[in-house]
Amino acid sequence: MNAFTSFASDRRPAATRPFGFCTDADRLSSLDPFAARYGRVLPLALRAEAAGMSWADFTATYAPQDGPLRLGGWSTTVLAGGLCAYEARFALGGTVHSSAAVATGPVSAMTGMIHELGFRLEIRSFHRQDMGDTHATFLLCESDDERSGWVMGLGATAAESTLRAMTAGINRLYGTR
Repeated sequence: MNAFTSFASDRRPAATRPFGFCTDADRLSSLDPFAARYGRVLPLALRAEAAGMSWADFTATYAPQDGPLRLGGWSTTVLAGGLCAYEARFALGGTVHSSAAVATGPVSAMTGMIHELGFRLEIRSFHRQDMGDTHATFLLCESDDERSGWVMGLGATAAESTLRAMTAGINRLYGTR
């Protein structure tokens, strides 16, 4: 090691480093629950909010499954002119609703569908991480009463993770009313 080599650049597995030695990556993983689980960092503002949370606490907060809305099904039919027809089933309370939209993409379709159900969800920031078989979408959402919050959706496709994140946004922002 020379005078210009820092300990933080030591890429050896933690078990083979000198006792008590910790890299920046080790510290980041201990503060960022997503990095600890997937090896990828959260968006900076969300990372600051979630610092030190367990994975269970992180998912309960940022990917809530309980709340007013559940997405039960989603289908897409490609149309001419860059449009698609989307159909969805939602559970709102104890009632199942079917909805349809023609749009250029799933975010636009989902936005229209949830608006018809009485929810306004504005996406203020959008981040996605594609990790092979798993995709993660992080959204900073705002509700009609201007409350905002970060949410996360995981899915097998980019679209699925985004739809799950939007559903989490409704549940997080509208679930406490």
